[in-house]
Amino acid sequence: MSKTRMSLQPSEGLVFQVAGGIYAAYQSTGRVVEGKEEEWMQRSMREAIQLAQMTELALVSDTELD
Repeated sequence: MSKTRMSLQPSEGLVFQVAGGIYAAYQSTGRVVEGKEEEWMQRSMREAIQLAQMTELALVSDTELD
């Protein structure tokens, strides 16, 4: 089996973690049906990105104050 190389930026890794949590919640509640996994993964990623964008608009980080 060949390995895929990947290097995520810190913010990408955080969005990935949130998307994984969202997807896991969908799975654990039985919403993900067989054959539709990728659609639910994409939905989870869109929702994680939307949450990140909403957070960016709502907050000023410490580094933005400099």
